[in-house]
Amino acid sequence: MSWVVWFTGLPGCGKTTVAQRVKVKLAERGIRVRVLELDEIRRVITPEPTYTDQEREVVYASLAYMAMLLSEAGTNVIVDATANKRRYRELARRLIPNFSEVYVKASLPTCIERERGRKAAYSPRGIYAKAGEEGATVPGADVAYEEPIDPSVVVDAEGLDPDRNAEVVVGWILATFEDAK
Repeated sequence: MSWVVWFTGLPGCGKTTVAQRVKVKLAERGIRVRVLELDEIRRVITPEPTYTDQEREVVYASLAYMAMLLSEAGTNVIVDATANKRRYRELARRLIPNFSEVYVKASLPTCIERERGRKAAYSPRGIYAKAGEEGATVPGADVAYEEPIDPSVVVDAEGLDPDRNAEVVVGWILATFEDAK
């Protein structure tokens, strides 16, 4: 049976880096995974994003639904998305039987520093530079980031390197979803 693992954490914490390395490590074991990177998908759903609560509701609901459809079709899925409110992730949990969260944990100052040098293909740049401006909605700076209450895995994005964090997640996936090739 396929599974969905949602990588959550502040912008700039390293979600995309760890998620992509998990995908590679699983592929080396013959396990196929589709990564749904919200920053890529957002370009289609909201090409000129406003990051309002209403827009986020639609975007995250769409993302959860896409993950559910892929999972139902037998595809393992990694969701790479901040989802600053728990209810966004809880919707996916309600829709998807084999759903789990990975919390990529890093402090706000670390995330701000990393985001300055971000080179991800789809991630917007200068997120934290906009924090504090009128109408800004930067998770962790202007609006709350609600940490997962009981994530399946927490990786220390400050204390461990991305490869080691990916190994931790892969080990957990292999132990938890034994038949999910």
